[in-house]
Amino acid sequence: MEHDNLVFTTLRSAQPGELITFGTYPQTADGADRAPIKWRVLQHTDGELFLLSEYILDSKRYYRENADITWRDSDVRTWLNDEFYNAAFNDTEKRLIKTTHCTDNGEDSADTEDKVFLLSVAEAQELTDKLGAAPLRAQRGATGTEFAKIKKSDGCNLYVYDKSVKDNYIIEDGEELGCSWWWLRTQTSHSSRAYFVGTRSSIRSYGNVNLACYGVRPSLKINLP
Repeated sequence: MEHDNLVFTTLRSAQPGELITFGTYPQTADGADRAPIKWRVLQHTDGELFLLSEYILDSKRYYRENADITWRDSDVRTWLNDEFYNAAFNDTEKRLIKTTHCTDNGEDSADTEDKVFLLSVAEAQELTDKLGAAPLRAQRGATGTEFAKIKKSDGCNLYVYDKSVKDNYIIEDGEELGCSWWWLRTQTSHSSRAYFVGTRSSIRSYGNVNLACYGVRPSLKINLP
């Protein structure tokens, strides 16, 4: 109970741009750990926190094959709201997670009700900074955990940039780390593709839904106790 009260106090005082921890997920290469998930606070409004994971936590296909699909029926949405949701959060944490009405899912893609979701194009444009101009906001450029980088049984493993354009790197604790690309939920007019964050933190529109090298930065909203 004392731990829960500390968590509630931390959440209530969290301000946009701050990092908080909430839930746990494997982050080392062997996947044996249960490390706290770091989230960047995107918004604090009306008794609610809007959070984006600071790191890419895993690598998943948007959909299992190169086919016409919608966010509503995508594999990554199912994974976020089932396997990830149940692995990352305990019962106390789940009671705080709001069911979010998700729009801007793409042409001919119905609105959805999600516990955990990917950012839309509009949310990424509004709530993240492209090249780190505002250090206290969420950065669009992101790196993945060691767990995200290892190849999984479904064949997915995170692409890590290793070329010469410096805007595709992040300096963390004095180390230069290659960024990775991560999915957005919005789809293009071609429903076998989805938007993603790519080179130089730009928002790109040509991600084939069955690509196995893009990452997942979960988002969610919390009802403040």
